Amino acid sequence: MIPRRTLLLATVAGAALGLSGCGSDSLEATGDLDDGKLTIYSAQHKNLTEAWGRAFQDETGIEVQVRYGNDSSMGAQIVQEGQASPADVFLTENSPAMTTVQNAGMLAEVAPATLERVEPRFVPSTKEWTGIAARSTVLVYNPSMISEDELPASIMDLADPRYAGQWSAAAGGADFQAIVSAILQVEGAEQTEAWLKALKSDAKVYQNNIATMKAVNEGQSAMGIIYHYYWYRDQALQKASSGNTALHYFRNEDPGAFVSVSGGGVLRSSAKQDQAQRFLAFVTSPAGQEILRTEDVKEYAVGTGDASDPALPTIASLQPPDIDPFTLEQQKVIDLMTQAGLL
Repeated sequence: MIPRRTLLLATVAGAALGLSGCGSDSLEATGDLDDGKLTIYSAQHKNLTEAWGRAFQDETGIEVQVRYGNDSSMGAQIVQEGQASPADVFLTENSPAMTTVQNAGMLAEVAPATLERVEPRFVPSTKEWTGIAARSTVLVYNPSMISEDELPASIMDLADPRYAGQWSAAAGGADFQAIVSAILQVEGAEQTEAWLKALKSDAKVYQNNIATMKAVNEGQSAMGIIYHYYWYRDQALQKASSGNTALHYFRNEDPGAFVSVSGGGVLRSSAKQDQAQRFLAFVTSPAGQEILRTEDVKEYAVGTGDASDPALPTIASLQPPDIDPFTLEQQKVIDLMTQAGLL
């Protein structure tokens, strides 16, 4: 007899590989929501959410529907909907949006058994939500435009005039705002404000991480701030957007070594508390974390003892700053970036 865990992991792998084009099998709720289904509000990547949702359905028989948006707008939507929100579960790419919902008093406590499965560094001090995946800040660079020994030692060094015109970022996105929140946490408001002013005057701004990486690959920019998995995904395929680039890790607890935590939380207003908690338990289980090992994801696993994709350097080797994800200040970051003319 094939062990149950083997069967489940096979199901998970099949879900992850088969959902790149979900078509009519998509879990996305494009019209009215079905009250009988578990409703997930997700700011996570669609393929990852679909893979988790499909595998959870197969394992439990609980039907899932997903409404998608980006981190900040979806967090704001939940707060605006209040106790009438149809969401049972909220998934984010970065932690500040989850903190927004938590600060509004809208999250239920996560089951202790689920929190115990997750490495402590990925659990906020409040324990009202949990990490479900993680991504590392990196500097992608074009060796034909800047040599390795010329690279900045710290992300803060990019504000130095010698790097003017050489670097880039997707300043309008939630990913970048999370990185800025780490800079604010480590360096303080004054240094963050100065750094953002340098970004506004001396760097190129692109629409998203992929566009930033492509610009570096094509020689439009020597360096760009992105999250690691965009590069590793492209490297695992045809390297069309990264073949001319390499990655630089800041390490040394630099804010540029920030590891952002993707969050999962259960809405206090949900009438499906048990099902919602079971979903978070599944996502953080060995089977749920196995999805993060697939070629199409390349994000870090957060479950204790769960391995990430072998292509990735270990979290420990990145030497990230020790930051409680609950303390990252989204509104302060938005205010500073607005003042700098970036939003």
